Amino acid sequence: MSNRVFNILFHTHTISGIVISAVLYVIFFAGSFSFFRDEIISWERNEPVLESNLPDLDLNAMLDTLQQGQDLYGRDITFSKYLEGQRIAVNLSAPKATTGEQKGRKRGSYYYMNIDDFKTYTYASNYSIGEFLYRLHFLAQLNLYGRSGYLIAGIVSFFFLFAVITGVIVHWKKIISSFYVFRPKASWKNIWTDAHTALGILGLPYQFVYAVTGVFLIISTTVMSPPVLSFLYEGDTQKMYDDLGLGNKEFPMAMAKLEGEVDFNRFVETTQSYWSDFYIKSVKIYNYGDANMHVAVEGHPEYSRDFIGEGELVFNGKSGEIIHEKNPFENTSYIDGATGVLYRLHFGDFGGTGLRVVYFILGIASCFVILSGVLIWLVARDKKNVEERKRKFNRWLGWVYLAICLSMFPATAFTFLAVKLFVHEFDASRMTSIYQIFFYAWLFFIVLFTAKRDNFFTNKYSLIIGAVLGVLVPVANGIISGNWIWVTYSRGYNDILLIDIFWLIGSLLTFSIAITLKRDEKRKAAPRAMSRKAKVA
Repeated sequence: MSNRVFNILFHTHTISGIVISAVLYVIFFAGSFSFFRDEIISWERNEPVLESNLPDLDLNAMLDTLQQGQDLYGRDITFSKYLEGQRIAVNLSAPKATTGEQKGRKRGSYYYMNIDDFKTYTYASNYSIGEFLYRLHFLAQLNLYGRSGYLIAGIVSFFFLFAVITGVIVHWKKIISSFYVFRPKASWKNIWTDAHTALGILGLPYQFVYAVTGVFLIISTTVMSPPVLSFLYEGDTQKMYDDLGLGNKEFPMAMAKLEGEVDFNRFVETTQSYWSDFYIKSVKIYNYGDANMHVAVEGHPEYSRDFIGEGELVFNGKSGEIIHEKNPFENTSYIDGATGVLYRLHFGDFGGTGLRVVYFILGIASCFVILSGVLIWLVARDKKNVEERKRKFNRWLGWVYLAICLSMFPATAFTFLAVKLFVHEFDASRMTSIYQIFFYAWLFFIVLFTAKRDNFFTNKYSLIIGAVLGVLVPVANGIISGNWIWVTYSRGYNDILLIDIFWLIGSLLTFSIAITLKRDEKRKAAPRAMSRKAKVA
């Protein structure tokens, strides 16, 4: 490789990394917590996960509850289980058996239902810290105009993929030898460089997978949205959906009510017995109560048997006859296989809790790689031959940057603590309360650490404050809900126990690291001396 090509790749790697660094840090930090979204939601609501599959539910009783106060005739009703918890999503379409004027007044609805007491919740009242962190990791909170947050996250993912590839090319010749180099007593630039290289190599496969899958997921929801694809297919949306395997089934209304009672549970039971090791994730009822009612049961193989695959059985609601079958264990299409692999690799939901713990550790390590990369850039420009005004700008950039990134830890710990102590009602204000608690806490810590203008102080005390607040999280859970660690362990509430143990062990480790951090007086004196010389000059 010529020097010119090397310099181009080196500078593009540096610039692409710096441009996306702060946003990428937020994505990785929030995304790391999102691996435990189900457990966080269970912990927050004090609802241990007892059921994990739709066959455990009584769909007949749930439909009876839905019929109280509203007419379900002619609607499409979908029960979906996106998360492991005691609440499932219920989607009601607008009634089909209405006139044009009535359709304008009668719309569909979407909410969540508790499978124990059949209480319903809107999206806002069902909101949780787990949902907040999950959506923060692809910047959904910035969707003020369309999907602007998704688009920003997609651009960042693309530049991250570019930074990973160019980083490997730039360091290829010394990638093995540099991995074993660690100089704790050298200059700050060498320390950050060693840490950046070592952790970057360890997390390289993980970071590459997340760069690729992140770009795919964002492209599939923004760039490859229906309007864009419709243009590519010259307006033939039906062919577009068929090619992508996303075509919606249409069953015309018979406009006559179905006679007799229908046992909806039997459709789920039939599917469960039809395929062993099959995880049912949704049940969709077409034309509820109509003579042409149909029921579709969808799911995928258990990951212990097959990594990818999508399955479906469609029943005639009147006769119970299977009219369509999509076998999840045979002839998996290219699109189902490709998208299945990308989704599984991104969400890490195929290997149990152990895999998600590994993913979390690698995600936090990636945050450190991002920080160290920016600090290398800042330290390299803190030299005597650089103009004082530029050095001052770079120092301010470092103070603000570290304050934004490192403040996420204490802000997250404070949010867990405050929500458990003060936000107990599941009403429309819950979503707003979580937003206010997190973002105001984050802003407070950013202002505090930026005003201090001391990177060592920001680093050490963000860890200490976050660790202290984190230790209090399981204590607050025990006081408010009575679910102390020994109680959840004895009752087998493993999801709630996991979050308490996570905060306890994580906070103690963080605190032990923070108190060992010592300011190097020699390194501290150098900037002060240079500052005095600059003033004299």
